[in-house]
Amino acid sequence: MRKIIYLLLFVAAFNTSCKKSSTDGGTEIPTLPSVDLPAGAKDGVAFINNGTSAIVTLYAPGKNSVSLIGEFNDWSTTASVMKKTSDGNTWWIQINNLNPNTEYAYQFYVDGNLKVADPYCEKVLDPDNDKYITSSIYPNLKAYPTGKTTGIVSVMQANQPTYNWKNNGFVRPEKNNLVIYELLIRDFTTEHTYASTLAKLDYLIGLGINAIELMPVNEFEGNLSWGYNPSFYFAADKYYGTKTALQNFIDECHGKGIAVILDMVLNHSFGQSPMVQLYFDGSKPTANSPWFNVDAKHPFNVGYDFNHESAATKKFSKDVMKFWMQQYKIDGFRFDLSKGFTQTQSADDAVFRKYDAGRVAIWKDYNSYIKSIDPNNFYVILEHFAEESEEKVLADDGMMLWNNLNYNMNEATMGWLTNSNFQWGFYVNHGFSKSENLVTYGESHDEERLNYKNISFGNMSGSYLIKGNLATSLKREEMAAAFLFAIPGPKMVWQFGELGYDVNIDFNGRTGEKPIRWEYYSDPNRKALYDAYSKFIRLKKNNSIFNSTSSTYNLAGGIKYIKLVEGANTVVVVGNFDVVNQTANIDFGSSGTWIDAVGSTLNLSSNTYLATLAPGEYHIFSKQALK
Repeated sequence: MRKIIYLLLFVAAFNTSCKKSSTDGGTEIPTLPSVDLPAGAKDGVAFINNGTSAIVTLYAPGKNSVSLIGEFNDWSTTASVMKKTSDGNTWWIQINNLNPNTEYAYQFYVDGNLKVADPYCEKVLDPDNDKYITSSIYPNLKAYPTGKTTGIVSVMQANQPTYNWKNNGFVRPEKNNLVIYELLIRDFTTEHTYASTLAKLDYLIGLGINAIELMPVNEFEGNLSWGYNPSFYFAADKYYGTKTALQNFIDECHGKGIAVILDMVLNHSFGQSPMVQLYFDGSKPTANSPWFNVDAKHPFNVGYDFNHESAATKKFSKDVMKFWMQQYKIDGFRFDLSKGFTQTQSADDAVFRKYDAGRVAIWKDYNSYIKSIDPNNFYVILEHFAEESEEKVLADDGMMLWNNLNYNMNEATMGWLTNSNFQWGFYVNHGFSKSENLVTYGESHDEERLNYKNISFGNMSGSYLIKGNLATSLKREEMAAAFLFAIPGPKMVWQFGELGYDVNIDFNGRTGEKPIRWEYYSDPNRKALYDAYSKFIRLKKNNSIFNSTSSTYNLAGGIKYIKLVEGANTVVVVGNFDVVNQTANIDFGSSGTWIDAVGSTLNLSSNTYLATLAPGEYHIFSKQALK
């Protein structure tokens, strides 16, 4: 009798607490009593019972009701009502009778008016964009459940296709010897797949690079994107291929001695993100969002600005980092707009870039977490561009900072000398104690192509023409590359820069598709530039003097030089960036025989190198032969 009374009291209390917390066409969706998460649960989906059951969770504080809808319950909004944990933050349910080999589409139905995908899912189906993905790119792609629901849906499967890793003994290149190739899969091959990119690996091996930095490959809005409009952080974008195809790409790169770095966008997200949609007023995130600021804190924001001082954002970000490190065995992250990880309000860059103790603390915390997951020379690269004192603190903590020489180096290649000093490439000018913390480049995805400006706006004098002259423009690129790779520290090359890619960055819109010019490789002048890059990269990697801590240089004016000393050897790179003859007068430090890596042997009768150089002429002299 006592049990019956207790049961009646429970039913009465249940009915009272469940009155119309949310509705779907008039159907009541009850809120169940709070029950803490069962063992084995995790964010997203955790399969149990050999994959025949799944515990599905959603972190959604402040919501009144959540149902799990999907193919396992014919998208019913009332069949699988989720329980809430006692802290009111997380919703969960266990579903049973699953086939471990079946892919199930599903969503969360929140407060009777919002259907969202799972922020932690590893695959999504997009009703608008999946139709452009062919079977050659993504075989047997699951069909969108048309007529059953709307919006992006998640996919779960217990027995996912697994990849068997082969190259488990890969040792990452030392930071100082890194030569990174920044690559956008969409614009690298016409097939735009991991597999087709892998087919070009011999080309990259021939170039000599030892790391590939993939522009964002997690799910972003649309298909034709640079990837900086992310929406799902655990799902590899299907427009480039399957999860196992990406894993195979990384594995094969490791087998060839090439590290793989992922471009990670955790400074903002876009409207397709379920995390944005869960707390959104139609124009921007609401004040109760666990992850996003209502208004961006800095002037460079796009999309919706993450609050990295929020515990929820910190946890989510760390979960994302850990996932890619463990599931894909990547070797590093390049973090987009890392300067944006701030809660200090600023309206202009002069304020935005000032030393920010809160931002430093955030990055030290993330860097420490990454080291706890993988302490083996994992690369943490920041696109920061903040005040030098702040970058120094981050560098001293082991992080690497992007270093952009595009403007000054391009002025030099064009033959305009007033602003052609690219001494910012040297780490000592940043106050860093080690060259390994400064990733220097002349081109990136976000900068105008050097050779486009050479051909379009280059200087000239008499018969020496840079503007409109491909051969001369390419030789200017070659000379600049000799200097770039002579500067101590890791380097980065933007794709096809080694062939003098000269299509305007704004062609077809800044982030739009660009022509893929593999025919460049058959052009003798462009192939000569590729060969020069290959030589300079190998000189850098094979001779420790190019990481020397003893350097002098003069990179202003027409005659520029870099002098590196290590033990008994000295290297001097000298070139004439003017468009007329100029006389070099440089103290080499010793007389005698000097070997030119790109020319003839030189005999000096004194310590001084005194020579007239033609425009575009350069040399790489050393006292001892370079490997």
